[in-house]
Amino acid sequence: MFGVLDGTGFDVMEKEFEACIIGHARVERLWTGARWSEGPAWFAAGRYLVWSDIPNNRLMRWDDTDGSVSVFRQPSNNTNGNTVDRQGRLVSCEHLTRRVTRTEHDGSITVLADAWDGKRLNSPNDVVVKSDGSVWFTDPSYGIMMDYEGERADSEIGACHVYRIDPDTAEVTAVATDFMKPNGLAFSPDESTLFISDTGVTHDPDGPAHIRRFAVSSDGKSLTGGEVFAECTQGVFDGFRPDRHGRIWSSAADGIHCLNSQGDLIGKVQLPEMVGNVCFGGAKLNRLFAAGTSSLYAVYLNVNGL
Repeated sequence: MFGVLDGTGFDVMEKEFEACIIGHARVERLWTGARWSEGPAWFAAGRYLVWSDIPNNRLMRWDDTDGSVSVFRQPSNNTNGNTVDRQGRLVSCEHLTRRVTRTEHDGSITVLADAWDGKRLNSPNDVVVKSDGSVWFTDPSYGIMMDYEGERADSEIGACHVYRIDPDTAEVTAVATDFMKPNGLAFSPDESTLFISDTGVTHDPDGPAHIRRFAVSSDGKSLTGGEVFAECTQGVFDGFRPDRHGRIWSSAADGIHCLNSQGDLIGKVQLPEMVGNVCFGGAKLNRLFAAGTSSLYAVYLNVNGL
């Protein structure tokens, strides 16, 4: 049930991937028992990982000091994506309440965004925090399309956008409005580029299954460009994170795909189930954690996260 798994490993597709992996390292399943895992976030100060089990309406916690797993919060309002801000606070996307929240150090909850242009958000999905304190998140309609991961409802906005929350004014602005189902997002190491996935193919066979690349304006408040960076070859790119050299490590149907800075697929970390999202963690940020459909996985790499 736990420990090193058969049928997992590395799939080297380009030679440059060899420098990213440790030949004798193996994928470990740290825990299983979820219905749909998502949104892993690493808390360095406490040496623990928090992630979402969306249908079970709970946030889970894995402790690096002893390997134990416990419920971090239940109910969680069907929380999906999570991240940690520069002050070490948990920032979460909640499907059920259709909002983005921040958990303060005393455990209280601050609502960062629940509406745009006077209309309720759809179901915030994934979130990142820029170094200037601004919060960027995607808002597809997955959480209001069924009762399994939220609550069925009509979209008040009538579209699925990407938003920015200003750190000074708390104003919510739409920064990208031409997506079908915006999903994962992450900044490049120097924050000059924002990568955003579109998983529209999940509900439209002709829909997108790719990551797009946007240039961030000099004032850090808007985006330009938006060309396709990479097409997914297995399922969709759901959530992803970059390493310090700008490679993208993304979830996919057959595990984790590694893309170089040109968007080429250079290798895979093979997992036995579909992956929802990933993050780097551990003392040296050289351990990649993956939220699989029902399980939490980890593998040590020869790269480091941000």
